[in-house]
Amino acid sequence: MTEVHHETVLFSGRVQGVGFRYQALQLAREYEVSGYVQNLPDGRVRIEVEATAAETAAFIAAITERMRGFIRQTERTSERRVAQFRGFGIR
Repeated sequence: MTEVHHETVLFSGRVQGVGFRYQALQLAREYEVSGYVQNLPDGRVRIEVEATAAETAAFIAAITERMRGFIRQTERTSERRVAQFRGFGIR
């Protein structure tokens, strides 16, 4: 099986209740990425994304740019692993 670049990205700030997940879903349609976006109970938003490293970086940069007024902190971890997602959705 082929490995892909995977990132877990946690956004904090005023990121819930401002259309963050919807914007991430809309942007995902412009990139060749798979994964999901999810609100967390602690007020953060998590994105799990798989693609090439360049595509992932471009996708996260686009979200950060579009939602910059709401994001205070971003935490990113990455690894190479076997693909686990198909498509991109909201959880």
